[in-house]
Amino acid sequence: MFETRSGLVRGRRRAEDGVFAVLGIPYAAPPFGEGRFAAPRPPDAWRRARDSDPFGPVAPQSAALPGMPAWEPGDEDVLSLNVWTGSGGGARPVFVWIHGGAYTFGSAAQPDFDGTALARAGLVVVTLNYRLGFEGFGHVPDSASGRAFPENRGLLDQIAALEWVRDNIAAFGGDPARVTVAGQSAGAASVACLTVMERARGLFHRAVVHSAVGPVYSPGLAADTTRLVAEAAGVPADAGGLLAASPYDLVRASDRVVARLRGNPAAGARRYDPVLYGPVADGDVLPADPLAVAAEGRAEVDLLVCHTTEEYWLVDAVGGCERLTTDAQLERFARDFGLPDTLVPAYRELMPGAPVRDVHLAIHGDMSFGEYSSRLAERHARAGHRTYLARFARRRADAGGVVRPWHSADVPFAFGTLDVPEAAFLIGGPPTAADHDLSRRMVRAWADFAATGYPGWRSLTADGAADTVRIWGEDAAGAADGAGTADGAEGADAHDAFRAAWRTADYARLHP
Repeated sequence: MFETRSGLVRGRRRAEDGVFAVLGIPYAAPPFGEGRFAAPRPPDAWRRARDSDPFGPVAPQSAALPGMPAWEPGDEDVLSLNVWTGSGGGARPVFVWIHGGAYTFGSAAQPDFDGTALARAGLVVVTLNYRLGFEGFGHVPDSASGRAFPENRGLLDQIAALEWVRDNIAAFGGDPARVTVAGQSAGAASVACLTVMERARGLFHRAVVHSAVGPVYSPGLAADTTRLVAEAAGVPADAGGLLAASPYDLVRASDRVVARLRGNPAAGARRYDPVLYGPVADGDVLPADPLAVAAEGRAEVDLLVCHTTEEYWLVDAVGGCERLTTDAQLERFARDFGLPDTLVPAYRELMPGAPVRDVHLAIHGDMSFGEYSSRLAERHARAGHRTYLARFARRRADAGGVVRPWHSADVPFAFGTLDVPEAAFLIGGPPTAADHDLSRRMVRAWADFAATGYPGWRSLTADGAADTVRIWGEDAAGAADGAGTADGAEGADAHDAFRAAWRTADYARLHP
């Protein structure tokens, strides 16, 4: 039994490893009714001990992930979190995970986010749900009655969860003075935003960012998205019309807008991978894109950044982007994103003989994830904060072909969840002995970073020198720190050659 400020919760003990799992704990009130489109409010207290099993309901979304439930009307306690903790004594470091999913789908209930292995490694693990899609990130104009609706409600939910951790985690054996906030993809970009948000100051002390996607959206783009979604929902694009539409109405309307943007030449950059929602640089909740914030606006936290070396092949594999196969299509793609004229030729030179499709996926993955993540690490290091950079380069070749180090493949390795069935697609089948060995090293790196701020290799220098990048591979038992530190891969030089092609790219221009 564990005592929170809202009431007692009863966990579930895993007899084989001594880890307690306490699931579905409300950290904020249901964001519906009067709370819809509003900042999160404290949860109501409960009198009797709450059985915290199973997970809480997912936030409103389409059924986008295999095996994951869709939100249904009546599922109201969507702002919940989950805790895994061991039975050892002493206050332990806390690791708070924010899931990805294009700000549109996903939840903390995904099996590859199970915190058991990390809890065995000495951490108290917290995973959380937050508002997604229009509910969490859609722009809602102020109402005629004067009621204001904040931007970035999903980020405000994450802050409310971190406040819950500050106030309650000691009851679970966690140390509120040693909190690491971590995430992947949209979750990683959320973490990056939290590092430059005044409202998040002091709520965490270290940050882990895997495959951050950027840049964040402008207010103008957010307002245009609201216009499109309201039109698809058949309601006015004002507060009254949007409140009259149910969450499910806006989910379906958002899906219709995505379908219309795909392949529409007039949509420009949004046609290729039309993610409608994301953090908005409104100057209030979020001051600016994390890459644009000056040194004094950055949280004084240790930062660990990782990205995979072939990110976008996953998006292609699941049909999430337009498939480009001709030179004319690739040239149009470069123009639509405003890429420098030198970029496509540079990639062709680095990928001799590669088909157009592969060149496009390499550029799109680096543009969306790899380059943004690397620049985030360099910017944080230049601000004088301890920063570590890693790349995940593990490949697997078998009779079925090559499984690339694509987007999300690193997550089950770092969580120690390779054996869950849901991880098989990401890693290319059942894990090998080498996979398990790599996973143990990655779990240890996360745990050590959360505990001490040192994951096992040298930090970036103040000028962002990349000769201290850890390359996660699969063959070696680990290498000593050094230039292009390798862990079963060829070293950092291969990807650094692609990074050199981006030196003339202005990231402020790479988003509609």
